Amino acid sequence: AHRRRAESGWAVGGTAFAAVLLLVNGVLDILRGISGIAEDDVYTRVNDYVFRWSATGWGWALLIIGIVAVLVGLGLFRDALWARVVGVLVASASIVAHFLWLPYFPVWALIAIAIDAWVIWALTAHRARS
Repeated sequence: AHRRRAESGWAVGGTAFAAVLLLVNGVLDILRGISGIAEDDVYTRVNDYVFRWSATGWGWALLIIGIVAVLVGLGLFRDALWARVVGVLVASASIVAHFLWLPYFPVWALIAIAIDAWVIWALTAHRARS
């Protein structure tokens, strides 16, 4: 007989918290993206970094990730399966984007990477009963 594994309270509550984190991080990415697009000199330039884009390029990447993250966060509040799947993809893309963003905002990039890793765990550890 097939038995369901016991669901962790951390994982169940983690999904709601992941939704909030995606919403907040998405809004912050939108704001950082807009500031990068609007004014290329807002962020410090790093000349010796292997991955060099203009701040405008980073701004567009963060803006797109932010918009999708906000939409996914809203979908997670409805416990939509598409939001769970896309949420893992968005959090993965956000990890890559923040890794590439390290020279501009090293502390925030590391915090964002940790948050995104936690979001991936929360979205993959809990499965809705329905």
